[in-house]
Amino acid sequence: MKFDDLVSLVSELPWFDLPMLVQLTGEEKRSITGQLHRWIKAEKVIPLRRSMYTLAERYRRRTLSPAALANALYTPSYLSSLWTLGYYGLIPEKVATYTSVTTRVPRRFTNRVGSFRYFSIKQTLFFGYEAKTIDGHPIMIANPEKALFDHWHLNSGEWNLDRLRGMRYQRFDLLDSKRLRSHADKFDSPRLHRTLDAFLQLGEEEDEGIEI
Repeated sequence: MKFDDLVSLVSELPWFDLPMLVQLTGEEKRSITGQLHRWIKAEKVIPLRRSMYTLAERYRRRTLSPAALANALYTPSYLSSLWTLGYYGLIPEKVATYTSVTTRVPRRFTNRVGSFRYFSIKQTLFFGYEAKTIDGHPIMIANPEKALFDHWHLNSGEWNLDRLRGMRYQRFDLLDSKRLRSHADKFDSPRLHRTLDAFLQLGEEEDEGIEI
């Protein structure tokens, strides 16, 4: 396979993988791997993770969304915790690392597109996410309330008022107290019920309403 052949096959895709190329070309995996290594060295192809790649931007006709890539690098997963809190504006900082949750073992990937971290949760806690369009791409992302609970759940210890204040939460008006209570019941954790009570108290202190 020549590089022009690769471009004609995948330039309309944001990323591609090795099994796809084997299927499309009929060439041996070993041969394609060798070609990909040469194109990576020439900076025509960018590795994303093992056996997953994208064309360099000058050869690609599709934009590559880091948020969409976060969904695709490790499945099943959805964006949540710190990155999602920043996306919704629930914390003042925009978080550089794309944080997601998965039912698989934790993983971390760093490539030319960004840094991606995956936290493991039980299957019973894999809920509270939806498809949103971000920068023109469909993205699986936690709702604001679930992003909070995922973050509290994944970070051990007591979330008392002082610790919650340290997060500098804002935009309490985006949150629905009924959904918060529902999520707390599904986690079925006394620690997280206490966390929610403290968080609601914090919302009152900040004089920002949480939708009832």
